This record gives sequence, structure tokens and C-alpha cells, in this order.
Amino acid sequence: MSPPRVRIHYLRPPDRLRVHEQWLLHDGPDVKITLATDLELDAPLTVEGRVVLEDGADVVWFTFPGAWHDIGRFHDARGRFTGVYANVLTPVQIDAGHEWRTTDLFLDVWIPADGPPAILDRDELDEAAEAGWVDAATADRAEEEAETLLAWARQGAWPPAVVDAWTRERALEALARG
Repeated sequence: MSPPRVRIHYLRPPDRLRVHEQWLLHDGPDVKITLATDLELDAPLTVEGRVVLEDGADVVWFTFPGAWHDIGRFHDARGRFTGVYANVLTPVQIDAGHEWRTTDLFLDVWIPADGPPAILDRDELDEAAEAGWVDAATADRAEEEAETLLAWARQGAWPPAVVDAWTRERALEALARG
């Protein structure tokens, strides 16, 4: 028997709504772990000119109820770990029937497999705030979240241990076991 699937309604302001379906591998009160398999992307995701996520890749996602971010363990299409990626977003609303909802707040924190952490896409948040897609208080909260995660990463205190424990291989094994 396969694990349940969740449908994540992911709004990117002003009006781009995508629904992502993922396998729910762990449904704890503090962290929910999902697996997105064999991704199909509009274009490869690159950071500083390097492809960090591409078609055919898998991502292990970590959703922390109440948190203003989620975390993904990114891989290339061959399964090689490329890094840890945190989306700054509104706390995920978890509805009955495995329907989740959240809004992207543009900023991301990236920790490459072989380099220092960095905040990405500040220009996108600035543009969204200027256009009125994100109010000033929410933009400030997004900046605060990204800066906090970056500081913790630099201190070696983030991401949490569960992110290292749930590798792609472990997630695929959990999916196979059902």
C-alpha cells in the first residue's frame, strides 16, 4: 500500500497558483516529510550558474507546522545531492483530506552541498512589495525569517537534524515500503 499523497496549493503572488502532489512519508506534529518524484520543471533551477534542480529529479520536502519556511533536499536527475533549499513562505495551512495551502514570499535560503549559505531572490521580494503583491509587514517578516535562517546556518545550527537524517535514499525506501 502506498503512502498518502498531499496536494499543496502553492500561490506565488500576484496570481500564479500551482498544485503540487507529493507522497506523505512522515506525518508528525513537528515535521511533515514529503517526497516529490520525477519532477517536471518549466526550466532547470540554477543558482550562481549551476543547475541545482532539473527534470527527472527528486526532492525530499520538510514542512514544519507554524514555520515561515519549508526545506527541500535537492538532487539532480542522477540522484546526486545538490544542496538544501528553504522557501520563505506563509505558514502552511494543513486542511483535512491532505490539502495544504501556502503563499511563496520570494526569498530563499540556499546551502549548496559544497559551499556557504546565501539568501536568494531579494530583488523578487522588493519588486513584489513595490507592486503591492506583498504588504510591508509580510515583506519584513520574510526578510527576518531569511536572515535568521542564514545566521543559524552560518553557526552550524540549521538546518535541523531531521533534514540530514531523511536522505533521498531513505525517502525512496519509505515510499517503496508504503
